This record gives sequence, structure tokens and C-alpha cells, in this order.
Amino acid sequence: MKPILTFALSAVLATGAYAQNFPSKPITFVVPFAAGGPTDLVARHLAEAMRKTLGGNANIVVENAAGAGGTIAGTKVARATPDGHTLLVWHIGFAATTSLYRKQQFDPLKDFEFLGMINDVPMTLLGSPKLPANTYRDFEAYIRANGGKLNLAHAGLGSASHICGLMWQHAVKLDKSMTTIAYRGTGPAMNDLIAGQVDVMCDQTTNTTGQIEAGRVKAFAVTTAKPLSQHKLLKDYPSLQEMGLKNFNLTIWHGLYAPKGTPAEVTKKLNDALQAALKDPEFIKRQEDLGALVVTDKRKTPEGHRDFVRDEVAKLKQVIEAAGQYAD
Repeated sequence: MKPILTFALSAVLATGAYAQNFPSKPITFVVPFAAGGPTDLVARHLAEAMRKTLGGNANIVVENAAGAGGTIAGTKVARATPDGHTLLVWHIGFAATTSLYRKQQFDPLKDFEFLGMINDVPMTLLGSPKLPANTYRDFEAYIRANGGKLNLAHAGLGSASHICGLMWQHAVKLDKSMTTIAYRGTGPAMNDLIAGQVDVMCDQTTNTTGQIEAGRVKAFAVTTAKPLSQHKLLKDYPSLQEMGLKNFNLTIWHGLYAPKGTPAEVTKKLNDALQAALKDPEFIKRQEDLGALVVTDKRKTPEGHRDFVRDEVAKLKQVIEAAGQYAD
């Protein structure tokens, strides 16, 4: 056998043996946010569910690498050894960073292997209890008449609430934009909304449902393409698309990523474990308790995940550039 062929065959056999023994050490899920937040909880629930399928040495730990809108975590995983033992769990901010951070050290579409999407979390458009409006129609009319005098809160650049607020303002095409106020997290922003210190906020149901149910804030609409007819609390609220915002469909989705160059046999093993997790009744129930919907369509595959993120990058780039709000 020629030397080149011998080397190639040896490499194939070595890769196969490596994949067969994978994982050979603990797997780390790197999360771009602090412990206890929605993305952190998704990662911890997923770790438990995937461990069941990977078996053997499948000890999965969660590392919180918060800061810089998620780019610290993204850079860490992009630069990690591509052996499947360091993975990234991130939400829609993964697709927004390429536009928000023009000098970031990784490319979301080029520096990762896409393993599959995990869930979708609907968003809700909220107002201070002091606002005079009680329906979405009245709310939008009030915002159009007073936009330049009002404040829109979000949990920091690249956060779910930031992206949602940008998209909504872009879609309604206000004559006078609201003043955007960035907070260090959802908690402080929500507290000021409840107190009437800020007027409007858009955030995921994992953060807002309890406040709506308690009557501390006013809810006006959901951001999904259709109303959440099965949601016990939000089923009676209209979707923004239903209210006339054409093609408005925004969820805070979460995906699983490995460094570029991770062996195909390893990424398949990881995706197989992800697929099993997405069918796990306990995992599904825990996601529903968070207000999230487990992904069941083609986005749960690597190819479908990659195609979806590519479209999200393009969509968010248009919104961010129109707003002219950058993080660098």
C-alpha cells in the first residue's frame, strides 16, 4: 500500500476509534450568561437529558462565561480543541453578535459545527402599569403619539430583550424612536418597568410570565407568528403579525455548537444524544415549565440548524444596521 493511502487509512481508523470512545473526559457546556438565568437552566436541563444517551464517561458540566454580550463564551468555544468536549449553548444572540460586534474574534457561520437547535421561547411586549393603554391597538397608538418622550428598557446589548426591542421599533416604523435604556440584566430592567421608571420592555416568557400573572406589568402582544393558543396565561393575547406587523416572528431560540473541525463521527454522536433529549418527556416538561417549546422540526438537525441561523444572521443584520446601535 502506498504511504499516502496508508496514512489516510490510519487517520480514518484513528478517528473512528476516537469517536467510539467518545466522550473520554467530561464535556463542558459553555454558557454566555450567569448561573440561574434562562439559558443556564436550558443548558443544565439539556446536560442531564443528553447524559442518559451518551452514557459511560458522559459527565457534562456547565461553565458560565458571562460578559461582552456573549462573545467571551463564543470566543472560548471557537478556540477550543475540536474534540467534542467543549460545546456552546447560546440563544438568538449567537446570530446577532456578527452585526452588534463588528470586531469580534469569531464568525458564527464559519467557526462552529452546528449540532442542532434545542427550543423556542416566545417573547411578550410589555408596558408599565402606569401606561394608559390596555390593548395592543391603544398601546401602539400611544407609542406613536408619544414615542420621543418614552423609554424602552432592555437587559443589555445582545440580550433577548434588546433584540426584541430593536425588531419591534424597526417594524412599527415610529416617527420618533423611544429612548433606549440598557440595564445589567433582566431583573433591574423589570423592576424599573414595574415601578414606572421606564415605559416599555420586550422579553422572553421565561422572565415575564410571572410578572404578567401577578398584574405587575401590562402585556399587549406576543412575538410569535400566531397567538399562543395553548399557553394557559398568554392564549388571549394577539400576535404582532396578527396586529399588522407583516412577517413579524421572533422567538428566543437556543442552539448547541461545537468548534469547527470537530470530527463528523463525534458531531453525529452528539446530535444523536440531542435528538434523544428532545424526545425525553422529562426534558420536554422542564422546558414547558420554563415557557419554552422543544424544537421538533428540521432545525433540530445540523443542516436545518445551520440554514436557520444563516437566515437569522441576515434578518438581524438588517435591523441592527438600521438602528445604528453597535456594541463596539
